[in-house]
Amino acid sequence: MNISSRVKTRRTEASLGAEREHFDKQQLSSISKAINSTEAPVKEKHARRIILGTHREKGAYTFWSYALGFPLATSSILSWKFCHVLHKVLRDGHRNGLQDCMRHFSSIVELGQLWGNLHDRYGQLVALYSKLLCTKMKFHNKHAEIPTNLEATDEVLERTAGTDINNVFQLTVEVFDYMDVELKLAETVLRQLNSSIAISTLTSGQCRLSPLIQVIQDCSQLYHFMVKLLFKLHACLPADTLQGHRDRFRDQFQSLKTFFNRAREMMYFKRLIQIPRLPDSPPNFLHAASLAKHVKLVVVIPDEEDGEDDDDDPEPLIDVSDAVSMQAATPQQDIFDQAFGPPNGGFDDRDVQIESLKRDLEMLRAELEKVKAEAQRYITQLKSQINSLEAELEEQRVQKQRALVENEQLRMALEAARRRNTEHESLQSTFIEAEQRAQATEQRYSKLKEKHTELVASHAELLRKSADTVKMLSATQQTQEEVERTKQQLSFEVDRIRQEADMKMEEQKFEMEKLRRELSEKMAEITHIKANLQSSELTSAQVNSTMAALQAEKERLMRSVSEKEAELSSVRQSAQLQQSTVQQEKDKNNKELSELQARLQEKARQEELLKQQLLDEQFALLQGTVTEAENIIQDAVAKLDDPLHIRCTSSPDYLINRAEVALSSIDKVKKGQADYVKDMKDAGGLLRSLTQFSHSAADTIINGSATAHMAPTDNADRLTENCRSCATESLQYLKELKSKGTLQKADPASIQVIIHKILRLGQELRPKGIDVRQDELGDLVDKEMAATSAAIEEAVRRIDEVMNQARKDTSGIKLEVNERILHCCTDLMKAIRMLVLASTELQKEIVEGGRGAASIKEFYARNSRWTEGLISAAKAVGWGATEMVESADKVVLHTGKYEELIVCSHEIAASTAQLVAASKVKADRHSKRLTVLQQASRLVNEMAAKVVASTRTGQDDLEDKDPMDFSGLSLIKLKKEEMESQVKVLELESQLQNERLRLGDLRKQHYSMAGVPLDQLQLDDGDPSSLVSMSPKFNKPALMRKPTLAQKPSVLLKSPFK
Repeated sequence: MNISSRVKTRRTEASLGAEREHFDKQQLSSISKAINSTEAPVKEKHARRIILGTHREKGAYTFWSYALGFPLATSSILSWKFCHVLHKVLRDGHRNGLQDCMRHFSSIVELGQLWGNLHDRYGQLVALYSKLLCTKMKFHNKHAEIPTNLEATDEVLERTAGTDINNVFQLTVEVFDYMDVELKLAETVLRQLNSSIAISTLTSGQCRLSPLIQVIQDCSQLYHFMVKLLFKLHACLPADTLQGHRDRFRDQFQSLKTFFNRAREMMYFKRLIQIPRLPDSPPNFLHAASLAKHVKLVVVIPDEEDGEDDDDDPEPLIDVSDAVSMQAATPQQDIFDQAFGPPNGGFDDRDVQIESLKRDLEMLRAELEKVKAEAQRYITQLKSQINSLEAELEEQRVQKQRALVENEQLRMALEAARRRNTEHESLQSTFIEAEQRAQATEQRYSKLKEKHTELVASHAELLRKSADTVKMLSATQQTQEEVERTKQQLSFEVDRIRQEADMKMEEQKFEMEKLRRELSEKMAEITHIKANLQSSELTSAQVNSTMAALQAEKERLMRSVSEKEAELSSVRQSAQLQQSTVQQEKDKNNKELSELQARLQEKARQEELLKQQLLDEQFALLQGTVTEAENIIQDAVAKLDDPLHIRCTSSPDYLINRAEVALSSIDKVKKGQADYVKDMKDAGGLLRSLTQFSHSAADTIINGSATAHMAPTDNADRLTENCRSCATESLQYLKELKSKGTLQKADPASIQVIIHKILRLGQELRPKGIDVRQDELGDLVDKEMAATSAAIEEAVRRIDEVMNQARKDTSGIKLEVNERILHCCTDLMKAIRMLVLASTELQKEIVEGGRGAASIKEFYARNSRWTEGLISAAKAVGWGATEMVESADKVVLHTGKYEELIVCSHEIAASTAQLVAASKVKADRHSKRLTVLQQASRLVNEMAAKVVASTRTGQDDLEDKDPMDFSGLSLIKLKKEEMESQVKVLELESQLQNERLRLGDLRKQHYSMAGVPLDQLQLDDGDPSSLVSMSPKFNKPALMRKPTLAQKPSVLLKSPFK
């Protein structure tokens, strides 16, 4: 028997080794023929054998072991075909192949960087293909739910995206990046090739085009993912936030459409793949109904048989006959076969196993077909339900989109009105500036006019002076002629000259003194001529010289007059030119002013029309919103009498929540109504509050009716009647809002009163006991005790880790202090563990002694208040242990305070006292286990006191108390320091007093939130059962979800250490 088993074992090992060797040879042959430097496409049968090999060995280890030996850095064509085969392996190979490929991620990156830096046509394609493969691997490694061939259902996509909108946003960006690298590779390949038939039928062109089949398959699925994710984002986020996403999708849509159209025209793709057609325009994500028009792209690859001859035969996935045939062909047979012959007379046991496995496989296939038929029937039913729900959801989305479009139109109209107001204000400012310029022009014109008057007056004065001078010169000439003609008339001429000289002195103010001197000289000369007639010749010569001087003076005066006239004429011309300019500017300003006034009046009329139109539109929008709110409330009222609604139930807590939301929405409606009455140009606040009010009021009515279905008869009747009254008053209030006459008088106070009644009824219907079902209390006690034990064990483990870390990071006195504190904490945790074990044993004794013939769950249900106290105490102990570990960790890392450890020790002592008291209530006084529990409690108190003592001792050891140096202080400085110290002491005492008051308020609020009145706490001070009554009310979710560590209890007892 032993010899036969050895023979079978050796035969099995030999056959497996032969199968593995044959598999390795076939894989090496297929990989070598698929990846080579020949510029020809990869044959499909070689790639298929490589993919089947990954499924056979459940990974891509063999592929990478051979692929790493290729000289990829020496040939760009070799690298291109390697990337193509790797893409096929990732898409169609075994799912474990992704992890094997991730181990060689850096090699793919380096290959892309190498060929990206070289100027080679295939090298650029290899760089892009490497980037695509890296992006694909990172994406599927992060989102493992999505398979590498991207053939995921919508449910898988929804589960991957999740409910967090941030995750959906991030996933959309990653899909966009995925699509970008796919399209970039396709665009580069098509740019390098000509799209003519000749290029696509040549092997060199097909070598480049063959990887685009996988790109087309990826792009079709990625396009479907993008459409689904973008519709989901637009359902949760405003349209302005997603403008960048829509632009990026539009660009990718155009690129993908161009790529598909060009590929569809090539002969190479027509026989290998059926490329789908994209719609003419991208989906409208702002319109939710467009999702129903979206059709998922389906890429069809027809079945193709390789007609080319090859030396290799196709290899099945698992062929057990190969090993047998190879073993039979082996020339060297086993020695046991030669001696004893083949076992079982030449018939192998594996044939029997194969036959039995085939029969089992046929049976399983029949059962699988039945299961598939049943599953298909269920899927059909579920799809019909999904279609109906999607139709309802689509209708809601359409209504939401319509409201968004209307709000956007109103916002645009409001922005246009604001812009027109801004233009009106700018025109007003322009008009004011024009008036200011006109006033400045008038002032400048008045100044010029005054200057012109002054110039005219000065010109007239100069003309008068010139005329006088001319007269004087003519008189002087006549006198000279009379002197020459006759000396007898000299006296008469002298008189005339005197008169003329007097006139000259009067008329010429600038030369008065000079003329007076000359006149006096001439009078003296004339007197001398009169006195002495004999010296007449001499006098005549003197008169001639005087006349020459007068002639020179005349010429000078004439030149001055001509200069003045020239200046006057230039000034007159400039004044006339400036006057004409001023007149033209004034006329122009008057014309512009009249035009601006006309435009201003027209703008004012348009503004009035727009204001009236805005008021009408706002009121029309208000009426539409009120009508929609009435429909919502009427629909809620209709459900009260709907027979199908009788099956619906609701909890009082949810009804209270909905009623509180409705009350808050009524306050917002009041504020929005007041704002709208003050300023009827903006009804946005009232519209938003009315929308919220209608939905919250409808929810209150529906949930009130649903709650009434589970309530007693009297309460149910009152609750239903109040719901109907709420609907009636709400409809009446909305009716008043629809009319301008009753808008200001509309008051929702009556609705508030009715909702307050509904709120009080909901509070009356709220269950008075704990939320946990009575039959769950027994399991809950065991869970909480187990959770407490687990928390303590975790605390001990973490203290050991903290101690090891402290020994590495600290030394000296700090290490001694930390070790002493952590040892005390470890002893405390051990004492607590003993306490929990003793409490568990005592609890079992109490249950066995008190339940009688009832079950354990019935005993816990009957003593629910005691059970609640026990649960609260167990939670308190576990929470204290967790907090103790956290505080110790912080103290060792120097990020916490020693006082935290002391407080945690006090809390643990109080928690153990609560646990002992809760256990002592039902225990027998003479119970040995009760004695053990009390001893464990005293041990916990001692260990807690040791923790406090070691903490304070360590704190004193680490504090550096240097003696005060009084050598440099005078008497006055000492007195000043003493006063400052007294001030600091008073401040600290005041802070201590305030903190104590705050602690008292916190404890009062703690007891109030736990549901225990302060007077009950004072009355029950001496009753042990009061410890049980102080337990908080649990809610279901917290109990059904067990935490890793214990949670902080709602109520903690005072510790004797405090």
